[in-house]
Amino acid sequence: MSLIKVKNFDNLGRDIRSSAIVNTNKSEYNLYMNRLKLREQQSDKLRNACKEINTLKAELREIKNLLKKVLEK
Repeated sequence: MSLIKVKNFDNLGRDIRSSAIVNTNKSEYNLYMNRLKLREQQSDKLRNACKEINTLKAELREIKNLLKKVLEK
């Protein structure tokens, strides 16, 4: 990838082929990737918690229905 340095920015370069601005600072990139992974993990935890809550709700409904049947007899 060939980069042209962006004026007034030491860590930025413009890709000649795609015209995209690229950050060449590896430590900033690694920090970004770590934050991204953390966000994904938090999102997964929230999704799993919601699934567990929905499972518990369904089980409570089932228990409630069974109790109603027992009381009807």
